[in-house]
Amino acid sequence: MTSFRSTARAGAALGLASLALVACGRDSGGDGPVEQGEAVGDGPATGTIEVWAMGTEGEVLGDFATAFTEDNPDAEVEVTAVPWESAHEKIANAIAAGETPDVTLVGTTWMGEFAEAGGLDPLPEDLVSSSDFFEGAWGSTEVGGTSYGVPWYVETRVLYYRKDLAEKAGWDQPPATWDELKQFALDLQDKGGAEYGIQLPAGGTGSWQTMLPFAWSNGAGVTNDDGTEYTLDSPEMTEALEYYKGYFDEGISPTRLLDAGELESGFADGTYGSFISGPWHTGLVEDQGVDEDQYAVAVLPGKDSAPGTSFVGGGDLAVFADSDNKESAWKLVQWLADPETQQDFYDEMGDLPAVSSAWDSGELAEDPQLSVFGDQLDNALAPPAVPTWEEVATVIDSEVEKATKGDTSVEDAVAEMQRQAAQIGTGL
Repeated sequence: MTSFRSTARAGAALGLASLALVACGRDSGGDGPVEQGEAVGDGPATGTIEVWAMGTEGEVLGDFATAFTEDNPDAEVEVTAVPWESAHEKIANAIAAGETPDVTLVGTTWMGEFAEAGGLDPLPEDLVSSSDFFEGAWGSTEVGGTSYGVPWYVETRVLYYRKDLAEKAGWDQPPATWDELKQFALDLQDKGGAEYGIQLPAGGTGSWQTMLPFAWSNGAGVTNDDGTEYTLDSPEMTEALEYYKGYFDEGISPTRLLDAGELESGFADGTYGSFISGPWHTGLVEDQGVDEDQYAVAVLPGKDSAPGTSFVGGGDLAVFADSDNKESAWKLVQWLADPETQQDFYDEMGDLPAVSSAWDSGELAEDPQLSVFGDQLDNALAPPAVPTWEEVATVIDSEVEKATKGDTSVEDAVAEMQRQAAQIGTGL
């Protein structure tokens, strides 16, 4: 079996290059039933199933799917590896031209856009059960009350910290509340010897993925229940951003944007005592010389005693509305979502399974660091699967940067987020 750390190293470049594309779902939606398409019939898959998959997943899926064709000898899986940087345009053009393959990996920030364009087939009835998946991941497939795919793999963010510096500062347990997190970071700095107690992004592309979970932990939402209006200007959002800003005001986190590799080397040399990130950073920090015994990971603290909410990302599998072999395409998706298949794909790639029961055995159940990510996935959300989310995320990034650098007040930043988001609209 491939180890978690070695697969984390192998997938680090993929994670850093494509997370902005494979990021999101939704944080809230209607409580009504999810509409689904017609059920898939019994019997094996047949015919050619054309698949587009991005990144390293696209490079390995063809060989991995031989297990599927062994059970479905009249089916053939043809995988085209598509670079992430060209994937959005390629999918959009294919939908517009009505010339799509059968199955695609979808960056979840794109689900709303492609579903609203009529490019994706609704998930067939009874193909999978939503309760088998981490709730936040499943939400990424739902657009306007209809599910258009299944989560394939997931990631989430946790607190990384230098355990040796924490012990020097008098901490033998990770922080469990917002107040404790700030005191923890201060102690890493004042007593543990770190130059900065924590590194948080002070704006810039993707900073919403770190800031927004603080708002979620405080009860803030992003849209109303049916996803038709943005609701960013809440007291909960304002309080969370004020708390986040405090780390920069008090000099606990730097306000400048870091260069590539600077976080990992700074964590190794004690410049940064802690940071928030995903599983790919396990391999990156160890490659910089941080010993396994020198650092630890922990679930994010909540505002009070409740666990904190994190961000959930990953990738979804969808079938195109113009597929020539829909039934067999959905059977391939169903096979890729099976818990045993998900465990096998973890062994192959190190991608964390979206099906929660796949974590019940093997390394996923036994590795202490992995178990932290599994625990965090039980309390993780993603933003709304609406066509305009990426535009609004850029607005949030910009306003977070203005607030953390003191160029605007928190109240004005939140008001401007809402003003621009309302002007953009959700697209539903």
